[in-house]
Amino acid sequence: MTASRTDPVVGTPHGAVRGRHEDGIAVFRGIPYAAPPFGPRRFRPPVPPEPWDGVRDAGAFGPTAPKPPYSEAFARYLSDPTIPGDDCLNLNVWTPQPGPGARLPVLVWLHGGALTRGSSAVPVYDGRTFARDGVVCVSVNYRLGVEGYGLFPDAPANAGLRDQIAALEWVRDSIEAFGGDPGRVTVAGQSAGAISVGALLAAPRARGLFRRAVLQSGAPEAPDRDKVRRMVRRMAARLKIPATAEAFAAADRAQLLRAQAEVGRLSSPVLGGPAFGIVVDGDVLPEDPLEALVDGEAARDVDLMMGWTRDEYRLWLVPGGLLERVDRLGSVALAGARARCHCGNEVVRGYRALRPDAGTAETVGQLVTDHLLRIPLHRLADARPGSSHVYEFAWPSNLPGLGACHALELGFVFDSGDSPDARRLAGEGAPRELADAMHGAWVRFAESGDPGWAAWDATHPVRVFGDGAPYTAYGPRDAEYDLWKADVTRRGTRSRRPARR
Repeated sequence: MTASRTDPVVGTPHGAVRGRHEDGIAVFRGIPYAAPPFGPRRFRPPVPPEPWDGVRDAGAFGPTAPKPPYSEAFARYLSDPTIPGDDCLNLNVWTPQPGPGARLPVLVWLHGGALTRGSSAVPVYDGRTFARDGVVCVSVNYRLGVEGYGLFPDAPANAGLRDQIAALEWVRDSIEAFGGDPGRVTVAGQSAGAISVGALLAAPRARGLFRRAVLQSGAPEAPDRDKVRRMVRRMAARLKIPATAEAFAAADRAQLLRAQAEVGRLSSPVLGGPAFGIVVDGDVLPEDPLEALVDGEAARDVDLMMGWTRDEYRLWLVPGGLLERVDRLGSVALAGARARCHCGNEVVRGYRALRPDAGTAETVGQLVTDHLLRIPLHRLADARPGSSHVYEFAWPSNLPGLGACHALELGFVFDSGDSPDARRLAGEGAPRELADAMHGAWVRFAESGDPGWAAWDATHPVRVFGDGAPYTAYGPRDAEYDLWKADVTRRGTRSRRPARR
């Protein structure tokens, strides 16, 4: 795509950028918000980019962070473009009205991908529909995997989270020139992006950078530091190098990615193997984010919208035939799920009683889904009544076996369901009305903090987006929540806090 004299030009603190007019929307892609994180900046906190003279072209997506590809089984359902280059700390802006004075609400999108994959270039995340409806949309690339979340004795932790804070600082300083209001910023993310949002809510350095937050299928969490260290140590053993940032920085980047993919094969949410995560570091994240939000005063002035899909676990179990294998394991799989979820036998028996017709895989999947997502989000909403809105996505995919699985709601939130990439999960014939309803709710939340249904209170209102018109249910499936609360009381413990080591 070539630039023309009529293409929009906007100034940023580091230099001017030229975007493109596309269907009445001004689009700017690949704008650097930090310097390339390689060379002497490898495994270090982000620093501002070098200013440039003249006008920088912003017509194409910038480089994506280094990442291994999805396995063949997952690549059937999830798109993940790779764009080579070192300048991977970049972002994109869609705006209907570039230039100061418009003061439009802003939505900043953090992609998912287990903190190891994904990028802002995934076609489902096209922000033009938000701009079409009066919201400036910003999507962000950040460091992934060992580059962003490796834990080393000679480098600061949470480089990827620091990248996200740097991107939000860029939005604060630059977005007015693109037509946005820096006082009306919503940060939103799905899966690992939502986990990142939870950490940003609890991070003192992110205070004041956003007014609202959306957590889609991801809850605030910080894994035990040893779990992350095991990933680094196993990679180091395969590469035959010390487990230090200095040694990893000297290693071949392609070999790092291969080693990361090999040691991360058991890192799925269900299996719970060693994985990269945002850790409590005493610096950018001084305490466990869920506890800081539930028991502390962190982000009390931020409006929240959060939710899950009804069958999250089906994206984790259906590809590769894991659903059938878990069913065959029977009681062994249930015992593993109990250990994975740190719950007593009473919770497992309660789930079997509530769903007597469910197979083992469905029970295991729902246990893990509730442990990782629904229960902590439920706790967060309980701690923030009046300023929290909760939803459930319940429309089942037209593809066999997926149900209302993890990530299926994205094509509806972005109103991008007509794209081939959205159809990888939804199949053909996804309902247009559902996209209108969900996308409209996200637009309203970015505008005012009210997506169109009652805020969380003692009646537990949940907006259900499924077949037919959306409706508000009260106290849905609270029986499961009661099981977990009773188990906590019996065992005399709260949700596990990561050890600080």
